[in-house]
Amino acid sequence: MRVVLFGATGMVGQGVLRECLLDPDVESVLSVGRSATGQPHVKLRELVHRDFLDCSPIESELSGFDACFFCLGVSSAGMKEDDYRRITYDFTMAAARTLARLNPDMTFVYVSGMGTDSSERGRTMWARVKGKTENELLGLPFKAAYMFRPGLIVPLDGIKSKTRLYRAFYAGMAPLLPLLNAAFPKYVTTTAQVGRAMIKVARQGAAKPVLENSDINAI
Repeated sequence: MRVVLFGATGMVGQGVLRECLLDPDVESVLSVGRSATGQPHVKLRELVHRDFLDCSPIESELSGFDACFFCLGVSSAGMKEDDYRRITYDFTMAAARTLARLNPDMTFVYVSGMGTDSSERGRTMWARVKGKTENELLGLPFKAAYMFRPGLIVPLDGIKSKTRLYRAFYAGMAPLLPLLNAAFPKYVTTTAQVGRAMIKVARQGAAKPVLENSDINAI
């Protein structure tokens, strides 16, 4: 399986990349991001791209893939809706439309979030924007598309969030996180579980297009 991965330097993306590099069924990974991960690996090729509203300069690099794992995103904390929408919706759709045109047999897996508002009409800003993004991704002509809605994600294997507030939270909660993951599979998952589930769904499919936290853990 040939994978293109967006957002490999973020916490979730780091976990997904790690599982891709470990999985023998993943033949190669192209990481696309604003900065390189710096990880040397025979299966990994890195592409630094600055303007995610315009994928035309890198189109020649984006064909021939079996799956896309889209982990690029940002916390909505302190952000205005227009700014959050630009990153969450506009960046995602620009990449997805390009990939759908170049790779009609691709499976597209998008990291959304628990509580996403599929109606697009709720009061919570981030949930509306994520809902619109999910809905439009599901309408694109991919072979298949799956929306992952994890809850609290526990970082494993030395992975750390790029967001200072999240790093402080995880550091303070570190002794409890493994217990929470075991006790509350409906609400808690890990970077490793998300990565392995994405690979398995891309390879085998899933019974439904929107996968909640408990679905991710059960895969």
